[in-house]
Amino acid sequence: MALIEEFEEEGIWLFRYRSLLPIIILVIGTFLILRSELYPGVFFLRDTPFEIYYEMFCLFISLIGLGIRIYTVGHTPKNTSGRNTKEQIAETLNTSGIYSIVRHPLYLGNFFMWFGLAMLTGNVWFILVFCLVYWLYYERIMFAEEQFLRRKFGEQYLNWAKKVPAFIPKYSKFFKSDLTFSWKKVLKQEKNGLAAIFLLFCVFDIAGELIEKDTHFNYFLIAGTILTLLMYVVLKYIKKRTQILNESGR
Repeated sequence: MALIEEFEEEGIWLFRYRSLLPIIILVIGTFLILRSELYPGVFFLRDTPFEIYYEMFCLFISLIGLGIRIYTVGHTPKNTSGRNTKEQIAETLNTSGIYSIVRHPLYLGNFFMWFGLAMLTGNVWFILVFCLVYWLYYERIMFAEEQFLRRKFGEQYLNWAKKVPAFIPKYSKFFKSDLTFSWKKVLKQEKNGLAAIFLLFCVFDIAGELIEKDTHFNYFLIAGTILTLLMYVVLKYIKKRTQILNESGR
């Protein structure tokens, strides 16, 4: 099998099981975070007044990633930029808005969401390995997606790909999206992202304090987790029981 077919085949498989990488990162990251709580010396900011500021900075990085996803999803039409895992879906080629500066904005958003959690470990080697593994993992997925788009849209895709970088945005190329922003689509499709971020940061914070037999919890994270989980439950109910979040063409 030629490398081009092999890369595409690997990318298709990884696309279907792309939820595995966050689980692996989460397991290893949890171990490293708890280890740094047990042995504060492995992370120079642990048990210092600056620890909470670092924790909030990591949260901010993750929220930037979520913001990228929200902006992307909110400006896309139906049957593009979805959470499908069985096969590639693209009824139209997105080329405006954020897609005018980067070809894979959702994976860019995912990177920052998980990079914030990776930073929370305070382990430089883990952060570097995460960046490398993420790139190798998603490089194959992006390759498979682009092969699909190339076959489906042909010259239109090639002309767009020549001008727009794959992963590092080129802001000078930006032009406004063809579609208005849809909060309904965002709330329907990205409702779990905010709750997941706050929940993970909150769990790590509480676990760390309990290990140290302390009670200096981050109440901002606790309140944020409660509010975002309530919002998730409400939106889940609305999506399942009503048509409020449905929007034609989105």
